[in-house]
Amino acid sequence: MPNPLNLKTPGLTPFSFHSDRPLFRIASGVPIGEALSHASDLLHVAKLLAEDAAMIRSTDRYAWASCYLQDMSKAVIDDVVKVLEAPGNHPV
Repeated sequence: MPNPLNLKTPGLTPFSFHSDRPLFRIASGVPIGEALSHASDLLHVAKLLAEDAAMIRSTDRYAWASCYLQDMSKAVIDDVVKVLEAPGNHPV
């Protein structure tokens, strides 16, 4: 099993679909620790925006921003999961 610290994102996960085509894709070659740290930061900001959207009137733009940040976070995590679940990257 490879050292998880050496694993990098495969860059296979698209996100932000328009007309059934992805507008963005996760970059390949990012160390998974850095990718997960970035996803955590995105989710933190998404949570703050969602809280504001829930508490303050006329903040639907916060809800949309939160939605997009969650979409990006999910894509990062899904890409990391793909590399972790790849054959040879986990014990048998």
